[in-house]
Amino acid sequence: MPGSRTFRMENPEMFQLSIDRLKMRGVEITDIAEITYNLQKPYVKDLTMEICVENVKKVILKREVQHAILVGIDLDMLAEKKLLSEPLQTIVESDLSLFGVDEIVALAIVNVYGSIGMTNFGYVDKLKPGIIGHLDNEGKKDGRVNTFLDDIVGAIAASAASSIAHNYLK
Repeated sequence: MPGSRTFRMENPEMFQLSIDRLKMRGVEITDIAEITYNLQKPYVKDLTMEICVENVKKVILKREVQHAILVGIDLDMLAEKKLLSEPLQTIVESDLSLFGVDEIVALAIVNVYGSIGMTNFGYVDKLKPGIIGHLDNEGKKDGRVNTFLDDIVGAIAASAASSIAHNYLK
């Protein structure tokens, strides 16, 4: 396996803010890395959680990803506080299946990682493994709105899996 890489961090404050916002909403980097691990384990013999965590962080280092995290989480929180105008309030609050804008925000993340990112995202969006399922189902029971967050988490995991595939599968 190739060794650990050091990534240049253009804006450490935005990176940390993105991590903090995810944590504030109950999502840890290891939660995302676990999904990434399960996506790539069948294909990468010596895959470790450390590699998955490293690749999740690598994805979140990208400005487009940070922006998607901040926009999506803020929209979810505004919907929780009932601060969106109608009909958007009801659409976001209920996670209307035909809305699709939440997936579009997530696709902005996976677009950076090509077709494998897209197919990985479609897979996790359908199955909702790990923290994604929790955000999609259990979060609603707590009065939380995670319409954007579950898709963003799925997109980050899918992108990290794609990054691993690009780097370890030749």
